[in-house]
Amino acid sequence: MKNVLLIASEAVPFIKTGGLADVAGSLPKYFDKTKFDVRVMIPKYTCIPWEYREKMVYKTHFYIDLAWRTQYVGVFELEWNGVTFYFIDNEFYFAGERPYNNIYEDVEKFAFFSKAVLEALPHMNYQPDIIHCHDWQTGLVPVYLENIYKKNVFYQNMKTVFTIHNLQFQGRWNLKAVKDITGLPDALFTPDKLESYGEGNYLKGGIVYADAVTTVSPTYAYEITTPDGGEGLDGLIRSNSYKLSGIINGIDYNEYNPKADPKIAYLYDANDLEEGKRKNKQALLKDMNLPYSDDVMLVGIVSRMTEQKGFALVDYMMDELLSSGKFTIVALGTGEERYENMFRYYESRYPDRLKANIMYSEEAAHRIYAASDAFLMPSLFEPCGLSQLMSLRYGTVPVVRETGGLKDTVEPYNEYQHTGTGFTFSNYNAHEMRDSLLYAYQVFHENRTGWLDIARRGMEQNFSWSSSAKEYEKLYAKL
Repeated sequence: MKNVLLIASEAVPFIKTGGLADVAGSLPKYFDKTKFDVRVMIPKYTCIPWEYREKMVYKTHFYIDLAWRTQYVGVFELEWNGVTFYFIDNEFYFAGERPYNNIYEDVEKFAFFSKAVLEALPHMNYQPDIIHCHDWQTGLVPVYLENIYKKNVFYQNMKTVFTIHNLQFQGRWNLKAVKDITGLPDALFTPDKLESYGEGNYLKGGIVYADAVTTVSPTYAYEITTPDGGEGLDGLIRSNSYKLSGIINGIDYNEYNPKADPKIAYLYDANDLEEGKRKNKQALLKDMNLPYSDDVMLVGIVSRMTEQKGFALVDYMMDELLSSGKFTIVALGTGEERYENMFRYYESRYPDRLKANIMYSEEAAHRIYAASDAFLMPSLFEPCGLSQLMSLRYGTVPVVRETGGLKDTVEPYNEYQHTGTGFTFSNYNAHEMRDSLLYAYQVFHENRTGWLDIARRGMEQNFSWSSSAKEYEKLYAKL
């Protein structure tokens, strides 16, 4: 039996800002419990809903030194869906309406969290074999472990895994301030360790000192070793490539299941796909005050509205797509103001062709996955992506750019070999995106049987967390 502790800054259902929370909260329950005891530790934010906080059980408290500061650490416990979750309490750091604030606040907050995690273990009488850290917020855990705590026999046999969910976010800040916050020796702040372009870099620490480094897809694992995808760290990552691998994220197939989803208008599976999609499409369009037509392709978008997600391409082509009479678009999400306003503008120009829902609702997301014919995801880069996995699950055909996890999970349609689960394009180019959508529309309009075959092949794919868990089990077994 191996004891594994997942360390993250968020986890469903307690606190979520992105896909990291899905991994930390959902993955643990899929491990083989006869071989792995997997637990999770996150901060006890005051913005965690009271329905969860009131159920947490106090375990212990103590004080730690963070450089020249002495800080209280409380530890709380809650079992959820058969998984033990621990929560690090300190209202000085974890109060407020959201988990993340300004970077200069967050670098101190997560230095505290990283050290508190390690200090808590002997107080809890809990000794993990592997500590699995996620993203820059936990990058200092391997650093502290290797350089300070392994001098203590309690920690000597512990191994670390560090997972990069998005290399763009590195936890970089003023070098002098980071030294002051962390209390780490100057010798660690060199270009091959924690220094990066004159700043302290938490994510670098995780990469350098972890025993194994993973990303959330094989293609992304390669992309971050290149100058284009390496976000300034490609040289460091290439030098650590011997311990790098890519493991695709999953989704909860119980939560995302068109045959049993209480959030959608009509239940269906692969056997009654055509009828099920039609009924859900009719229901959604009625609610959105959009006209229904069998001949018009409904394109769904559920996304953060940011540059990364490819909305510059969508903006460039929106007039042409909506004026063609071939597409109706339903979008859901929030993000950068310019893209939110872009959707509002085109909705005002094409009120019968576009509905912009500038908000986020889990129920609305499920309904869009179930109702849409196609799902558009033209990302500039995409470490893994979850929306395309959800669309496949609902028989909604993804149209995606071949990058990161999108390339690994969506097989391009081949009309001659009758293979593929979606439509793809390779370059970050608006015309290529348009051509992929038009090709998808052609198949949708002229070859409905072929279109349904694509959708059914997508539904047959297995991107559940159980598949991801098996890959992590193999990695843990090697350490």
